[in-house]
Amino acid sequence: MSCASRAAEMFIVIDERESVTAQYVAGFSQEGVVARGLPAPDFQVWLSDLPAGDLAGVEGFLLGDCGDRPGCTAAIRSLSPAPIIALNETRSLEQTLALFTAGIDDVVRKPVHVREIIARANAIRRRVSRGAAPAASLDQAGRLVVHADGRDPEIDGQSLLLPRRERHILEYLARNRGRQVTKGQIFNAVYGDHESACEESVVEGHISKLRKKLRARLGHDPIEAKRMAGYTFVG
Repeated sequence: MSCASRAAEMFIVIDERESVTAQYVAGFSQEGVVARGLPAPDFQVWLSDLPAGDLAGVEGFLLGDCGDRPGCTAAIRSLSPAPIIALNETRSLEQTLALFTAGIDDVVRKPVHVREIIARANAIRRRVSRGAAPAASLDQAGRLVVHADGRDPEIDGQSLLLPRRERHILEYLARNRGRQVTKGQIFNAVYGDHESACEESVVEGHISKLRKKLRARLGHDPIEAKRMAGYTFVG
């Protein structure tokens, strides 16, 4: 079964120069992080064609050299709260202030290591989480909390330790609470593999283990499964 190409848990690198996007995509890959590089015109098309809700897994946007960075920023922000980090090649106070005014979350000067980019994106998400209502999903009894910042979920105030894949699946399902998602969407959200065939057995195995652990602690299953259709987080 072939999975449709969708946004996964990844960084999106936007720059007019293919060499720049390739460099950063390779750097993210070395850190075990999925990334995709797009020139600005292709990015706008990709963003407009993306199905509603499929930006939920994007962890951050890296905005390099493109003709209309404020326009790209506005397009991103209208659809996603993910951190937007701009790359500058020269020191320019005027340019930096203009980027912040346009809605950029952070501005860094090249060269910059992808580890710093990842750290800055995580710091932005932590600040947003502290300053806003908790980005979590509760089950009907208010016992289950699914965090959006990489922490393990909590049941009755106690952490439920999960392997990374299972935690990512639960986070993805919780972000889409009440909405049925397919195995293909889950596979892409967790593995970020847009080219290969969807390994349904891999998804089913992770979800089976996840549901068993949740049932053992909650006494009920917060994930509804429909054969040949998908999964729905109901809490």
